[in-house]
Amino acid sequence: MDEARLRITEIFFSLQGESRSVGFPTVFVRLTGCPLRCNYCDTEYAFSGGEWMSLDTVLAQVAGYGAHHVCVTGGEPLAQRACLALLARLCDAGYEVSLETSGALDVAAVDARVIKVMDLKTPASGEAAKNRYENIEWLTAQDQVKLVLCDRADYEWTREIMRRYDLASHCEVLLSPCHGRLEPAQLAEWILQDRLPVRFQLQLHKILWGEARGK
Repeated sequence: MDEARLRITEIFFSLQGESRSVGFPTVFVRLTGCPLRCNYCDTEYAFSGGEWMSLDTVLAQVAGYGAHHVCVTGGEPLAQRACLALLARLCDAGYEVSLETSGALDVAAVDARVIKVMDLKTPASGEAAKNRYENIEWLTAQDQVKLVLCDRADYEWTREIMRRYDLASHCEVLLSPCHGRLEPAQLAEWILQDRLPVRFQLQLHKILWGEARGK
């Protein structure tokens, strides 16, 4: 792949639906392709297709929205080598940049200015074996680990992973109920019962717009 170009599924403007910056108007740059196949994936359309764009073209489209926050997402953005250059260019341009990554690929080379939102995969996702736990050492207080839980077994697995890797000491931990598979109130009760040091979150964009693409 030409390192000066990226395959882009879509660039759009919406409210951030997840993470610490939830609710902020944000430009989303969705890269095409992903090596994972989580069984609850809601962006399967990003697995293939897309349009090849130069970094300059991507930066110009982002600038056109006049926003401060930019989120690079996928698919799995780090599956494209030029993603690293895009992240650095966005930071150089003065944006607050976040990266949504599965955590299955090495994050060591990600620009230190980028807020990493790393999605560790639970057993019910079908892709937990691909978690790259070495990435935890590259997380700082500005970063976040997100886990999408489907059932009680996922919750107990998450508690153990948090204990084993002392996740809460590295960065903020976000727990989300899998849409349509785990009742939000049930997850909230488990968190409160265990006094788990995490942030509960729902996907704001799905509350507002359902499964609409580009929202």
